[in-house]
Amino acid sequence: MYNGRIDPVEHVSHFNQRMVIHSKDEALMCKVFPSSLRPIAMRWFDSLKADSISFFKELARAFCSCFITYCKVPRPLASLLSLSMREGETLKAYSDSYWDMFNEIDGDFDDVAISTFKLGLSAKHGLRKSLIGKPITSVCQLMN
Repeated sequence: MYNGRIDPVEHVSHFNQRMVIHSKDEALMCKVFPSSLRPIAMRWFDSLKADSISFFKELARAFCSCFITYCKVPRPLASLLSLSMREGETLKAYSDSYWDMFNEIDGDFDDVAISTFKLGLSAKHGLRKSLIGKPITSVCQLMN
């Protein structure tokens, strides 16, 4: 999945390798490509004008030209650990900023992220009490 840290050319190459048996089906390649994207790249994809891309090579070229300068160094896990819900902050704002930060961290830290999300909620927050007893196994599940 493209997460803003790997080279977009490398991402397209990996996608092409996974889709090699479908490489002649341009429409399918264009339709499946978004499934390999993370939220930031997905917003870019969603902003493309209808019928502005005719072939997968065009899509890949547009993706690479947009994100080649966007590659960035992953944030350390500590930046996720420092997030907590501020006084007066809505749950949506907190979960959105948590999700954005989670997507900027390199590595598989779902268990730590789930725990720190819960701990970041106010002790009095109903969701925190609800999540304590729930077996959540992934950050995607938590965000849903």
